[in-house]
Amino acid sequence: MFRHQGKNRTFIHNLRLATLLSFVAGIVNVTGVLSVHTLTTNVTGHFAYFAEEIMKQNYIAAITFFVFTIFFLLGAFTSNFLAELISKKHPDLSHVIPISLEMIILIGVGVFGLASELSSIEGKWIAFSMLFAMGIQNSLVTKISQSTVRTTHLTGLFTDLGIELSQLFFYKQPEENKKLKISIYLRLSIIIFFFMGCILGGFLYNLLEMKTLFVAATFLLFALLYDYIRLQFHVIKRKTFHRKTILNK
Repeated sequence: MFRHQGKNRTFIHNLRLATLLSFVAGIVNVTGVLSVHTLTTNVTGHFAYFAEEIMKQNYIAAITFFVFTIFFLLGAFTSNFLAELISKKHPDLSHVIPISLEMIILIGVGVFGLASELSSIEGKWIAFSMLFAMGIQNSLVTKISQSTVRTTHLTGLFTDLGIELSQLFFYKQPEENKKLKISIYLRLSIIIFFFMGCILGGFLYNLLEMKTLFVAATFLLFALLYDYIRLQFHVIKRKTFHRKTILNK
């Protein structure tokens, strides 16, 4: 899911990555909306709010929305910086630290965060933390999938989906048509799982409030464990093959 990059990545790798992490993003998104009444998985709307507050001459609020975008940017920067740093010595583990950091942030917000107004210090820091975590996730997923998968917002996905659906009427060659349908299936999977995460997160928030983020962190942990088990399986398989080769000689 995480380890395969470049030519080694397949559609199945991207599909697993897309569905699981878009589901996590959906949970985080609805938790942010219900707890601090703001979007915490993307920054598009925050630029509009920033401009609105500038027009109202409410500069403190405008700065807050601008800082939201900075925290998302810092999350993306931190994610890629750590991944590049670790990949120098342990390329198979370059995703572990960024995902672990995202988990720690979500768990921390779940433990210490309380639902509050965005104008309060508590509300601002909840939003800052969740935007930073989503910046980490979006950057890592984008890098691993070579920009094929994005899991934290849907605007670009709906645009690409609309383009590709229209292309079905014109791309009639079997190879082109197959490639197009695979891409459409991937984008639909991301959208569906994001919505499913939002719906589940909404129900869970009524029971768990900020601890809903524990569920998102659990899915991230599952992703890490799944990748680790797959890595160990391949290591054992390589060693077995190597031993058989030696014995045959």
